[in-house]
Amino acid sequence: MTDHDGDGDGCVLVEDHGAVRVLTLNRPEKRNAIDLVLRVALAERLESAMADDSVRAIVLTGSGGTFCSGGDISTMRRQSPEETRPRAEAAQRVIRAIWGGPTPVVAAVEGFAYGAGAALALACDRVVAATDARFSTAFTGVGLAGDMGITVSLPARTGPAAARQLLLLPRPIQGPEACTLGLADVLTEPGAAFDWALSDAERIAEGPPLALSAIRAMLGVAPADDPRAALDREVEHQIRLFDTADFAEGVAAFHERRRPEFKGR
Repeated sequence: MTDHDGDGDGCVLVEDHGAVRVLTLNRPEKRNAIDLVLRVALAERLESAMADDSVRAIVLTGSGGTFCSGGDISTMRRQSPEETRPRAEAAQRVIRAIWGGPTPVVAAVEGFAYGAGAALALACDRVVAATDARFSTAFTGVGLAGDMGITVSLPARTGPAAARQLLLLPRPIQGPEACTLGLADVLTEPGAAFDWALSDAERIAEGPPLALSAIRAMLGVAPADDPRAALDREVEHQIRLFDTADFAEGVAAFHERRRPEFKGR
């Protein structure tokens, strides 16, 4: 794969398969955890793909046998709302690019799709998952409530009651149950998710682009609400929670490999 935009960091790889653009999260040593550099690069590449008339469908996947393990906790610390806002807005920029653009996006999920990784997959139009893939909201483990559109995309897929339970009581959900709940649209054998997703994207790319764009615009993610307003709400909660003792405790517990003790402050 080649990095079309040539910034040299290589954290998002870009490859064209005819009218399908493949974007690959490329931090395999971190299970493709999302740091600030990756979220900015991914947003830029999504925006570029959405603006390119020759790109008729996008596949989003991860390198090293996993989709995305979530936000990179090693880069997180307690900080002020002023420091957190740019970080939170950068994450939402990725989802704004997916939801606001004209081009359908297919997620190919192998391995982990945890936290922000689950939110990223669920923001897509179609989710192809391997039977041994594992999804989890996981945000509360570090004292956070969730971002990257998950408060919209999760209930849109599972229904509000199931979404509430999955956010309040996060747990690993393997491919078959994920498909039953609506987190995934189709299951493949392990290792086959990308090929299936690419095939689906190629079929989509053969369709009428203006009609497909209109379908995305009319359906949106959650017809009863403006998805972009939900992204704004998530940012406000995220910047508040980053400046709490509970968040600091969650990050410390992660590094120390112990169960966090949250105090509500």
